Order: sequence, then structure tokens, then C-alpha cells
Amino acid sequence: MSATTNVPCPHCGALNRVPSERLAEKPVCGRCKQALFEGRPVELDSARFDAIALRGEMPVLVDFWAPWCGPCRSFAPVFMQAAQLWEPRVRFAKVDTDAQPTLAQRYGIRSIPTLMVFRGGREMARQAGALPPAQLRQFIESALR
Repeated sequence: MSATTNVPCPHCGALNRVPSERLAEKPVCGRCKQALFEGRPVELDSARFDAIALRGEMPVLVDFWAPWCGPCRSFAPVFMQAAQLWEPRVRFAKVDTDAQPTLAQRYGIRSIPTLMVFRGGREMARQAGALPPAQLRQFIESALR
């Protein structure tokens, strides 16, 4: 019997059991039939944060950012490229702290951008500040150990 990974759908929030060896085969949600991975970060709001970032077994890297923040805007392409490279091993998500101040307060976001890795509903790692691609890779690899 093969191992499965529980993956929340970024569109409808349904929890999908996907055989681990088939994660890279572009699985679709059993409920809404949309792709579970699209090679880009998922935009999260307060209503969807818990369903996507805190459920399932897959690590979720969340970028807390704001539209007016210069370092956030310059980091966005790096984060997008990382999503294309790392999915489906890691889910990438973004939270606009201006639009979602309750999430920023809930996680004590004091500076932006702030990156947080969640797995199994718990915070596993945190990094403040924009990172170049090589340092982002190191952060992700250390968080996954």
C-alpha cells in the first residue's frame, strides 16, 4: 500500500488524499476538479488561511507582505520562481497584511516581508526580510529538515 499525503485544495479547501508518488502528476481536487498545484503562490485571506495553511501534511511557506512595501515587491518574482521550482513538495501562499490585519496580528508580524513555514498546523520556521534565491532555497531546505 502506497503512502498518501493530505493536500488541501487551494480553490475550495477540500482535503484530498493523494498518493505521495503521484504528487508531481498534476493531481486535481476530488470536489471541485481544479488543479491542486498551479506553480504559483495561493492568495490567502482570513477565511481561507486555516483551511489551506494549517491543514494537511504538506509544508506551506507563507509570505506576509504589503503592496506599498518596496522589498516585498522586489521579492515577489523570487517567491514566484521558487513556487514553480518547489511545488508540489511545498505549497506557497501570500497574505497581504494590509488587507488581512487580523492574520498579521495573530502571527505577530512586525516587519514585512516575513516568511513563515507551517506544517501540520504548527509554525516550523520564520524569517524576516526579502531573500535572494539562494538564501530562500537554504531557508526552505532547513525548514524541511
